[in-house]
Amino acid sequence: MKRRGVYIASTVFGLVGIFFLAWWVVPRVMVTLTKAAPAKQMSVANSYLIGEKILAMADGKDKCRVNVFVLDADGKGVPSKEVMVEGLPGGKNVTEVTDKEGKAVVEFVSTEEKQFQISARVDGVSLSRTLTVTFRN
Repeated sequence: MKRRGVYIASTVFGLVGIFFLAWWVVPRVMVTLTKAAPAKQMSVANSYLIGEKILAMADGKDKCRVNVFVLDADGKGVPSKEVMVEGLPGGKNVTEVTDKEGKAVVEFVSTEEKQFQISARVDGVSLSRTLTVTFRN
């Protein structure tokens, strides 16, 4: 009978220990493991621009939208990078800053019916890919 009491007591203490681990330690470990450090160094090879909307009316109202993704060597977004988008209608260049995912968005309009070759620079370095957007009536 005495052994049975020891067995029950050790079981209760074991369950209390497991409960403590589940309640206190595990959530803190999971939070620590899931927080990724933000990317710092841009990789020109991994960064790119892509058109979200590359065909619009040349009415000065309909917008084209270009997204620039600034990524590091591991494919993670690099936040707070200045991106200069070049080749916009009217010979304009626009500078935007990347968000926490490394994305910068540029919207623009045109009254001229034409195709424009859009490129991007980050830290003075041109991205290797360009994008063609079209405005037409």
